Amino acid sequence: MMSDWNTRTKLVHEGIRRSQYGELAEAMFLTQGFLYPSAEAAEQRFLNPTDDEFIYARYGNPTTRMFEDRMAAIEGTEDAFACASGMAAINGALTSLVKAGDHIIAARQMFGSCLHVLKVLQGFSVEVTLVDGTDLSAWQAAMQPNTKVCFFESVSNPGLEVIDIKGVADIAHAGGAAVVVDNVFSSPIYSKAVELGADIIAYSTTKHIDGGGRALGGVVLGSKDYIRGPLETYVKHTGGAMSPFHAWIMLSGMQTLDLRVRAQAANAELVAKACDGHAKLQRTIYPALTSHPQHGLAMAQMGSGGTMVALDLAGGKEAAFKFLNAMKIVSISNNLGDAKSIATHPATTTHKNLSEEERALINITPGLVRISLGIEDGNDLLTDILNALGAV
Repeated sequence: MMSDWNTRTKLVHEGIRRSQYGELAEAMFLTQGFLYPSAEAAEQRFLNPTDDEFIYARYGNPTTRMFEDRMAAIEGTEDAFACASGMAAINGALTSLVKAGDHIIAARQMFGSCLHVLKVLQGFSVEVTLVDGTDLSAWQAAMQPNTKVCFFESVSNPGLEVIDIKGVADIAHAGGAAVVVDNVFSSPIYSKAVELGADIIAYSTTKHIDGGGRALGGVVLGSKDYIRGPLETYVKHTGGAMSPFHAWIMLSGMQTLDLRVRAQAANAELVAKACDGHAKLQRTIYPALTSHPQHGLAMAQMGSGGTMVALDLAGGKEAAFKFLNAMKIVSISNNLGDAKSIATHPATTTHKNLSEEERALINITPGLVRISLGIEDGNDLLTDILNALGAV
């Protein structure tokens, strides 16, 4: 019956495992280990544990399993594994798929820490080719017989380029490679990654899924064979599993995920349309604007412009800093997807470790400000942002 439920219902009810007490809220099992009724039972559990049998919190936990089941249900995958952070999820997804001598193709438009993981893998003799993620011919040209993974953000951080999931998946699958998608900016609410051909999907649950800026978390989703095979084996032995407490927080956040993300996206569209063409801006970047280079793809792939807007101020870093410092409601931080609106200057924070040439290659200018719209009143946010632009 649960498969017939719509997303909002699944976000509230999917995956619940009640104890003998019949609690209404999801129970938090703060235990690192589990008891066995006999030595024979312990042996059997280690040999072949069922979905309702647990061994150690690094391997799995009832609270964590509730979260994994709920995430898999709304994303449309067979299974999921919860990780300690978004970067633990990305690292696990990539490292579990490759060995020395293998080849990864990745979009160059990417969060700085994702690029760092690729550099680490290169140090272990994994070949990495960075391409313009929006250019399907570049993906095709980069394919090699030893290509095992094509990796990209469905909407790039921070430039909001939209990558053609189906287009890349067709190329990857023809060459026998798996498609790994970092889907944070799309969020599970606007995700069609599975039906478009993604094999493995990763989220930083620190962002929209928590939604309250409370805890780190990540999740990897895919087939049961992959999740309970290479991925689980890698993560449980290297220690990147989510804690039960954080899983409980994520479960709480998921109940309002659909409501929050849709409100955030509505605020983002309101702000983007009002700022588009503003005299203080070189560019207003938002996928739902017809001026966006991948507008049509974004609407087909997400059905929304998402919760993020990027504003490129004409006066460079000085203007960007004046703008950031003038806002009263929008806070300065490097998180995103929060119920509170947050602004970031990527060139001096999240992408500061890239060279000036590398930042220019992915359109991170000194004047670029990334804004994650929250759930505050849209008119209040718009007034705050327009007043801050006026102060530049």
